[in-house]
Amino acid sequence: MNAPVSGPDTTAHNPWVSGRFLSARPGLRLICLPQSGGGAGAFSSWRPHLPPGVELVSVELPGRGGRGDEPLPDDFDKLADQLLDGISAELRAPYALFGHSFGALLAYELTRRIERAALPAPRALLVSASRAPHVPPVKRVSERSDEALLEWLLKNDGMPRELLKYTAFVTYAMRAIRADLVLAETYSVERPDPVGCPLHAFGGSHDPVVPPTDLDAWRGYTTADFSVTVLPGGHAYPHTDPRAMFSAMAAALPEQLSAPAASRPVSTNPPQR
Repeated sequence: MNAPVSGPDTTAHNPWVSGRFLSARPGLRLICLPQSGGGAGAFSSWRPHLPPGVELVSVELPGRGGRGDEPLPDDFDKLADQLLDGISAELRAPYALFGHSFGALLAYELTRRIERAALPAPRALLVSASRAPHVPPVKRVSERSDEALLEWLLKNDGMPRELLKYTAFVTYAMRAIRADLVLAETYSVERPDPVGCPLHAFGGSHDPVVPPTDLDAWRGYTTADFSVTVLPGGHAYPHTDPRAMFSAMAAALPEQLSAPAASRPVSTNPPQR
């Protein structure tokens, strides 16, 4: 049974945190970073399915949502530095970081910076539907024309087809998507630089962008527990079935999360060191 949801938090405004939702008696803060072009609203479908004891915190990056009047990020390292400054106050409570696609790369870099700054470490780093940083992207889709990029997004769960009737919104969203794709496709590291917290990688069973077989490349990015979990769906699988996503998280973090009823992962590799 899902915990009662009390609604958005009303604490002091922080532009980096535009979405905060509380379950009853939150004990773990789940800080979520969205896919390319995504804003804090990317995780709104998760709200009704929050397990007991979870506080959902959605990150709002510049150039979208409530920060649409700000310039879009054009430097990955600068964005990671600014993000650390922007959410450092959120790290005082027990927390985990979840990043989907582009957000997974950003969550990893954020974790590195948190450790270097000797700030409270996350209970876990949860990366979803993303290549490992040392693995080069297969395609540079950010260099495609607007028409070709839009077709690629529609084909790969990057944009719902029903949004096409909102021409102005699609044009607006494409700016942020392309900017984030440029950052994601040009970001890389020579070799894995492992973090000290557990790292759990998740992916969709039919993801054409990041096939499940690519997820094991994250193994070298932690000195602690590591696991891979594959869930039904494509690149947007976490939003297709939030219950399955939370069940998978609960399996990876049994001491911090309790699983919602119903859905279970397709396959889970046990944590390894």
